[in-house]
Amino acid sequence: MSQDQDFRPVLEQIAEEIGTLPDRGRPADYIPALACADPGRFGMAVADLDGHVYGVGDWRTPFSAQSITKVFTLALVLAKEGEALWDRVGREPSGNPFNSLVQLEYENGIPRNPFINAGALVVTDRLQTLGGDAAGELLSFLRAESGNPGLAVNTEVVASESAHGDRNAALAHFMASYGNVTGPVPVLLEHYFRQCSIEASCEDLALAAGFLARHGIRADGSRLLSRSQAKQVNAVMLTCGTYDAAGDFAYRVGLPGKSGVGGGIIAVVPGRCTLCVWSPGLDRRGNSVAGVTALDRFTTLTGLSVF
Repeated sequence: MSQDQDFRPVLEQIAEEIGTLPDRGRPADYIPALACADPGRFGMAVADLDGHVYGVGDWRTPFSAQSITKVFTLALVLAKEGEALWDRVGREPSGNPFNSLVQLEYENGIPRNPFINAGALVVTDRLQTLGGDAAGELLSFLRAESGNPGLAVNTEVVASESAHGDRNAALAHFMASYGNVTGPVPVLLEHYFRQCSIEASCEDLALAAGFLARHGIRADGSRLLSRSQAKQVNAVMLTCGTYDAAGDFAYRVGLPGKSGVGGGIIAVVPGRCTLCVWSPGLDRRGNSVAGVTALDRFTTLTGLSVF
């Protein structure tokens, strides 16, 4: 396929097929602000290396990015402190639910990877320590890379996350007892909940993730990550980006990806394009049912995967 591939026909075919899915899953009902989302909604966008975006369905509808933001926070910290980050967080799949406490005690407060909640809390703590405004820095980065200055935090979702954030608070305090969270836990939790509550569309997130397809180069041509660091982020996305279903996601989709319980998933075809799909109905592991199916169909129809 040529580099200037028009993805619209493929996206339209996928949207038509998704319309016939018998089961779309259920929204994340443990976060009340997300529980009322309509599982019938579906959007998908593909952004090429030059920032041209092709979309279908609800591709310009903002949704709660949730854990998708963990990719961008990880990239910002890697850009600041490099390999030192990996002394505080691992790079292995956890095999446990994303909010599990179990492994932390066995492994002395070092989370398995940056995409489970414990690992993301450590990364956000590092960004807060290094820059002083983790959530604000992340939001500024997403606005710049997406070209959308209107991206914002949904304060209703922040309040909902905070009110039901006891498990995250427990994770943070537990890691602080091992010295792996260095800033004040209440401040960390505030920034973490704000980070997860950023709203963006498929178009916004496909564009924002473009630096991972461009091997670390930002939208303005400046370098955020080295080529090797971009490879590292993509690798961890492939092995750990979809909670404890990463093996099945790699098997079906064949791309680095990161999901969020708001129903979004970003995926990267290094050297070619980035994708974002959204549909709020989740499977039992917290991944969008229609989203995974759509990405599976995309790589099958286009032949674009890392395998």
